[in-house]
Amino acid sequence: MSTTPLFGIHAVQAALDYSPQKIKQVWVDQQRQDARLTQVLDDLLALGIRPEKTERKKLDRMADGKNHQGIVVAVELPAMRSEDQLKQDVEALTETAFYLVLDQVQDPHNLGACLRTADAVGAHGIIVTKDNAAGITPTVCKVASGAAETVPVYQVTNLARVLRWLKEQNIWIMGTAGEAEQTIYDLKLDMPLAVVMGAEGAGMRHLTRQHCDFLVKIPMAGQVESLNVSVAAGVMLYEVFRQKHVR
Repeated sequence: MSTTPLFGIHAVQAALDYSPQKIKQVWVDQQRQDARLTQVLDDLLALGIRPEKTERKKLDRMADGKNHQGIVVAVELPAMRSEDQLKQDVEALTETAFYLVLDQVQDPHNLGACLRTADAVGAHGIIVTKDNAAGITPTVCKVASGAAETVPVYQVTNLARVLRWLKEQNIWIMGTAGEAEQTIYDLKLDMPLAVVMGAEGAGMRHLTRQHCDFLVKIPMAGQVESLNVSVAAGVMLYEVFRQKHVR
């Protein structure tokens, strides 16, 4: 069984809310006593999980020097979901479908950041390729800050086949490409939607692009040619979120 450390009150609370059975061990700052941390500790104790009190220096090492807010937990790594599970989950949706598709994105930091944004905008999941792509790792979980527990990640062997199936379910496929004629701000995006982001540097593969219903770009006013894939995904997802929820 592989575990990864999660730290910070928000990340630990997400683990408690969505997958408490995956929490294997807890360490807490023996000197810290504030209301938010006390509530989390009470929730842990209610589940029969007894935290180990320790020195702050140990928590600092476990969290690689990042702000742990006095608590670190070891959790079992979230499982990747299958193509069959994706189909079951899509068919069971009662809301307007909203997915992020990553076409061979390999950097675990990018996947972790995309998970965090997907959670924030209420996306129903992230679809990733099995080959040449990042999966769920300790690094992904750390960057995701709890979102790896809340956002399903579906790993598929044939992305083109999955995109065809999503279209059969009346989900529109929106690809991103710098040479697209229309921008993300030109379209009405309140329909069932899967947003496709290409790999770092290479962008979408040709076959993936062929299965998109339409392509959009993010307008750029500076000198750089493109954004980091996780930043670009954040811009795209939040524009969809804005159109759905901001009036």
